[in-house]
Amino acid sequence: MPLDGLHERYVNFYTDFAFKKLFGTEVNKELLRSFLNSLLDGEEVITNLTYLNGEQLGTQEIDRKAVFDVYCENERGEKFLVEMQKGEQQFFKDRSVFYATFPIREQAQRGNWDYQLKAVYTIGILNFTFDDTDPAYFHHEVKLMDTKTKEVFYDKLTFVYLEMPKFTKTEDQLVTMFDKWLYAIRHLPALLNRPKALREKVFEQFFTAAEIAKFAPKERVEYEESLKAFRDWYSVLSTAEHKGFALGMEKGMKKGLEKGMEKGMEKGGKDKALAIAKEMLSDGMSPESVSRYTSLSVEEVVKLKDASAS
Repeated sequence: MPLDGLHERYVNFYTDFAFKKLFGTEVNKELLRSFLNSLLDGEEVITNLTYLNGEQLGTQEIDRKAVFDVYCENERGEKFLVEMQKGEQQFFKDRSVFYATFPIREQAQRGNWDYQLKAVYTIGILNFTFDDTDPAYFHHEVKLMDTKTKEVFYDKLTFVYLEMPKFTKTEDQLVTMFDKWLYAIRHLPALLNRPKALREKVFEQFFTAAEIAKFAPKERVEYEESLKAFRDWYSVLSTAEHKGFALGMEKGMKKGLEKGMEKGMEKGGKDKALAIAKEMLSDGMSPESVSRYTSLSVEEVVKLKDASAS
C-alpha cells in the first residue's frame, strides 16, 4: 500500500508510530540513550538502557491501568517514562503525576524493606505550550521543593516538560547536544537532508531510521495509518479552535451590543430625569424634593439649578 500524497522524506516525530520506532525499539535504543544523556546535561550518564513493559496494572484488579509510550531503566535501576504528547489535555500534569506512581509502587519489595527507592524521571515532549508567561522558557524541570527554603526536598522524582513550539533556535545557533536533539525532533518532517550541524554519528542513525523510503512495506502502512490519525486529530483540533473563536466573537459582539443598548437606555433615562428636574426646579421645588422624585443626587440637582440660573 503506497504512501500516496506523502512528499516528506522523513517521518513526523509526533505520530505514535514514529515516536515509538525512533525512541521505543531495541534497534534504536542508542537514540533514546543519547537524547536522555543530552537532556540530563551530565547529571546522569546512562551507559545502558533496558526497555520495560509499557502496560502497567494497579495493585488491585479494579485499579486503572497505565500505558506508557516508552518505559525503560538504566543500569542503576532508575526509571524513565518518556511521553510524546501531541496536544494539551486538561489535566496533563495530573496524568504525569499519576503515571509516576506506577514505577514508584512497583519498587516495593516483599518482606523486610527499608523503603529505599530508585530515581524516577517522567519526561514529556510536548507539541504545545502550557506556560505563556515567558515565550523563551520551554525546558521545565520540576522536583519536590521546600517552599520556605526553596531547596529540593526530594531529588529522586523529576518531571521534565519540553514545550517544543517554544524552541526556535536555527541551525547555526545549535551548540549543545540537547539543542541538536530538539532541532532534529521539531524539524524532522520538513527536512530534505541531515543538517550539517548534526554531524554526530547518532544523528546518522536517527535520520536513517526516520527515512520513509527505507521502511518495510508493513512499516509504511503502519506509518500511513499513524500519520492519518495525527492529521485527523489536528483537523478536529483546528476546527474546534476555529468554532470556539467564532463562537467567542459572536458572544462578545452580542454582549457588547447588549451592553451598548443598556448604556444607551441608561443615558436616555438620565437625560429624561434631568429634563424633569429642570422643570421641577423652575416650579420652585427644593433640590431635596427634586432628588427624591427623580432619583438624581442632591449634588446633581444643585449643579443643574446653578447652571440654569447662570
